[in-house]
Amino acid sequence: MRHCSRSSLVYFVIGVAAAISCMIYFRRAHTNLDPKIDIIKTNTTTTTGALNINTMSKPVITVGSGLAGLSAAYEALKAGAKVHMLERAPKPGGNSIKASSGINGAGTRFQKDKDITGDSSAKFFEDSTKSAGTRLLSQTGGVLSEEPRRELIEILAAQSADAVNWLADDVGVDLRTVAQLGGHSIARTHRGASGPPPGAAIVGALLKKLTADPGFTLTTSANVEALTVSSETGAVTGVRYTVADADGKTGETQEISGPVIFATGGFAGDAHGLLAKHRPDLAGMPSTNDARPGSHGLLADAAVGAAFVDMDSVQIHPTGFVDPKDPVAGYKFLAAEALRGEGGILLTSEGGRFVNEMERRDVASAAIMALPPRSVQGEDASVRQWDVTLLLDPGASEAAGSHLGFYIFKGLMQKVKVKDLPPDVIAAVDKYAAAVAAGRDDEFGRKTFGHWRLPSGEANREEEVAIGTVTPVTHFTMGGVAFNAKTQVLKRKGDALVPVDGVWAAGEITGGIHGDNRLGGSSLLECAVFGRIAGSEAAKSSLSGA
Repeated sequence: MRHCSRSSLVYFVIGVAAAISCMIYFRRAHTNLDPKIDIIKTNTTTTTGALNINTMSKPVITVGSGLAGLSAAYEALKAGAKVHMLERAPKPGGNSIKASSGINGAGTRFQKDKDITGDSSAKFFEDSTKSAGTRLLSQTGGVLSEEPRRELIEILAAQSADAVNWLADDVGVDLRTVAQLGGHSIARTHRGASGPPPGAAIVGALLKKLTADPGFTLTTSANVEALTVSSETGAVTGVRYTVADADGKTGETQEISGPVIFATGGFAGDAHGLLAKHRPDLAGMPSTNDARPGSHGLLADAAVGAAFVDMDSVQIHPTGFVDPKDPVAGYKFLAAEALRGEGGILLTSEGGRFVNEMERRDVASAAIMALPPRSVQGEDASVRQWDVTLLLDPGASEAAGSHLGFYIFKGLMQKVKVKDLPPDVIAAVDKYAAAVAAGRDDEFGRKTFGHWRLPSGEANREEEVAIGTVTPVTHFTMGGVAFNAKTQVLKRKGDALVPVDGVWAAGEITGGIHGDNRLGGSSLLECAVFGRIAGSEAAKSSLSGA
C-alpha cells in the first residue's frame, strides 16, 4: 500500500479487527452447525427463550436460510410450530449475510436519538413508490396490477419501524447508526456502530437464537428437487430433497411433509440461466452474487403453476469494487451505498464528477454506463466494466470507519494524501468541497453531503482521502413469484390470481414490491417484514393440521 501513514495504519488495524470480529462472530453463531447433517433437537420441553412445541404437527419447511427464511423460522417457532430449514449451500446465511448498508426503518427511536425528525411510514411509502417507477402504474404482463403492488409497499413501509425494533430488542442486533442512502428523502437506513456489517450481524444473531430452540432443525447442502403436490386438491404438501456429503456426493432422495415457505433468493447469479433468459443484454456484466442457478423453476413447475412478475427487472448496482489483484473477475465485492451516503463522491477516469451520488441506484448506474467503458482485450474481451473512482474525505471515512477498515484490509481501497492525487482529481475535490461549504451543489444537485468536512484549496493537501475503483454490477432481481399480503404464492385462474394452498414466499424470490428499482436498505427490510408474516401464516397451517 502506497502513501502509508499513521491514519492508514489506524484504518488497517480497524480492518483487521473487523475481519477478526466477523470470523469470531460466525464461529459463535455457527457453533454445532455440521454442514453434512441435520441438527436434531430431541428435547421438546420448554427452554429459556423457546416455546412449547406441538410434537404432533408437521413442521414448517423453510427453503433457504437468508434473512427471509430465518425471520420466517423465528415467527413459526414463536407460534409453537416446529421448523425444518433446508439450505442448499454448505453454510447458512444466503446473500443476506453479505448485506452491508443496513435496514430501513421509518420513525424509529434510533432516528429520534440522532435528531432525525419528520420521517414516517407515509414518507417512506412515497419514496418507495417513486423508486418503483412505471411498473407500479402498469399491469405488467397481465400479472399484477397497481392496487396489490401498493398494498405490498404499504406493508413494507408501515412495518419497517417494528422490524427494526424486533431485530434490536428481541434478536439483539446493534442498529444505532442511521444513514441516508440514494433515493431516500431522509436518513432511515440502520446499521451497527461497530462490529460485523449489518447483514452478518443480523444473520448471526438469528442463527444463534434459532439453533438454541428445540423445535428447530437445519439441514445444509440440501438441494430441493421438487415440491410435492396433492393430486386431489392441488395444494403443496411438502418437498423432496437430497443432501450432499463433504465430497459433494448426493445421497438418496428424502421427502418431508408440511407447509412450505420459499425463501431461496433471486437469480442475479444465474448468469447462464434465468438472467440470460430474461436479460440477455446483461451478458458479461460482473455480479455481487455467487454463481448458482435460480430456484424459480420449482414454483413454475406445472404441478404448482405459480405466476411470476417483473422477471426482466434486474438491479444494476453502481458500485462493485474492482479488485486490483484481479480487475476483470466476474465476482465483485459490493462497495456499500453507505460510503456515498456518508459523503463519498464518484469520479470519472479523467477525474471529474458526473452524477449526483445520492441518486437512486438505477440513475447512478445509468450515468456510469454512459461513460466510455474499460478497454478489455484478449480472453477478457467479453467483460463489460467501467473504471470509476470512489473517493471519501476524512469525515466520510470516519463515519464509515468499520466498512472502510475492512475494505482497506481487503486491498479494495487505500488512503492517499490529497497532494498525491492527479491534478484533475484535486480540482474536482476542491470544487466539491467548496460546494459542501456553501451548502449547494449547483452542478449536479446533491442536497445531502453526509459527513464530508474536507475544506477546499491548499488547506487540504496534507489530508488523506480514501479511494477505490468501482464498476456497475448485477446485484438484485426485483422480479419473482407473485404473492399477496399474506405472502401466499399466487397462480393464475382465468383472469384472476389465486393462492396456491400450502406454500408461501418471502424475500428476493418474490416480485411486485420494488418495480423498476429497489431502494438501498429495503432488501433486508422486505426479508424481515414478509418473512415474519410467512412464518406466522405457515405456522397456523401447521398447527391446524391442514
